[in-house]
Amino acid sequence: MSTPTSRRSFLKHSTLASAAAAFPALVRGQNLNSKLQVACVGVNGMGYSDLHNVGSHAAVKFVGFCDVDANRFDKADKEFPGVKHFSDYREMFTTLGDGFDAVTVGIPDHMHAPVAVAAMQHGKHVYCQKPLAHTVWEARQMRLWAEKKNLTTQMGNQIHSSIEYRMGTRLIKEGAIGKIKEVYSWVGVTGNERTRMFQPPPSAPVPANLNWDLWIGAAPMREYAPSYHPFIWRDWQDFGGGGLGDFGCHIMDPVFTALDLTAPISVHAKNSGINNQIWPTHETVNYVFPGTQYTAGKTMKLTWMDGGLKPSHKLAQMPGDIDLPGSGSIFIGEGGTMVLAHVAGPRLYPLDKFTGFKYPKEEGRSHWHTWVDACLASKKTSDGFHYAGPLAETVQLGNVATRLAIPKIDPITGRMEEANKVLEWDAANLKFPNAPEADALLTKTYRKGFEVAAA
Repeated sequence: MSTPTSRRSFLKHSTLASAAAAFPALVRGQNLNSKLQVACVGVNGMGYSDLHNVGSHAAVKFVGFCDVDANRFDKADKEFPGVKHFSDYREMFTTLGDGFDAVTVGIPDHMHAPVAVAAMQHGKHVYCQKPLAHTVWEARQMRLWAEKKNLTTQMGNQIHSSIEYRMGTRLIKEGAIGKIKEVYSWVGVTGNERTRMFQPPPSAPVPANLNWDLWIGAAPMREYAPSYHPFIWRDWQDFGGGGLGDFGCHIMDPVFTALDLTAPISVHAKNSGINNQIWPTHETVNYVFPGTQYTAGKTMKLTWMDGGLKPSHKLAQMPGDIDLPGSGSIFIGEGGTMVLAHVAGPRLYPLDKFTGFKYPKEEGRSHWHTWVDACLASKKTSDGFHYAGPLAETVQLGNVATRLAIPKIDPITGRMEEANKVLEWDAANLKFPNAPEADALLTKTYRKGFEVAAA
């Protein structure tokens, strides 16, 4: 320490040590080859889309590809040859050890949290596909682990970074239609649209290329059927989240961003009929949120619809010859309405009021590159788990309400009656004060070896 050189050396190593404590994966990556070393769990479908876009960043090097189906590596291998294959994410994490910095998770919903939490326990940055988690409790743990380990995270609702959604949220925040009184969001697709089944299908021999035990993962074991893998799993409650789980984190994302929403204070659902296997054909979920600086009142109502249901055309104040989009949101403001289609630019109504309105210039961003850059810079993204966690919790709260919304027939009148009530939500304590029977649906039982650790 007596010479300037030794002092500089000491300060350099002290700085690296401090950085390693805060962002250990980043420092490892810089020491290895100055690139972000990424392992991918799920390499086809959305998993491939994520690795393709992440891999287009010049500072990314892939070090491991993991998929339970040996036939689904072809696209990833063609674009990024020579990356080692794994079928079990746990084996990949152990084998790579300190040789990777970050993980992408692009697999069925029921395995998001087991994989992402395991990665974060290893100190790895995480990019995880929407809806982030399969239950409310899992979404909470995802957020808490990211905070505990001080990691850079991102939910894979890529339209968060698109020019269309960025423009829409900007217009709301800048007061183009005044403070917001109410919002309606909807999507055309829903659960059971693809399967048309209400009970498990007949079993079939497991294909030689598929590790069915690993595919089932955290879910209760059931026999293989082609109706589950590789895509239709989303309609089954054990694996997916139906229409709300599929699109809620996309379509409600600009609502959350524009209005700075946090957790709802109540949720209520009604649907076309549901059992304990499949999601309903269509549903309506009513949320009430605390008001913010961008809302007109102390509370604000958000209504979700799917399966072909839409809000009234009159609510949008649109001309009669213009149809509502197949999916999107209506923001009802004190000074007009905004229709934000999924995915298209925002439109303001009534037309006569906004004739000549000049839309500000906005730019889209690469959702994937934003995450990579943030990992390298030791920063958070706007769609990190600190934000995406509460959004994912809201989506899964809707699914809790839906699972309780089993219509009953009055034996005297023969009329269909709603069986559930408005569920009051205590986000801080993770429970329903007026409906303790619903608390059990906030989490689930895990198969041994695929548990999710509490943060």
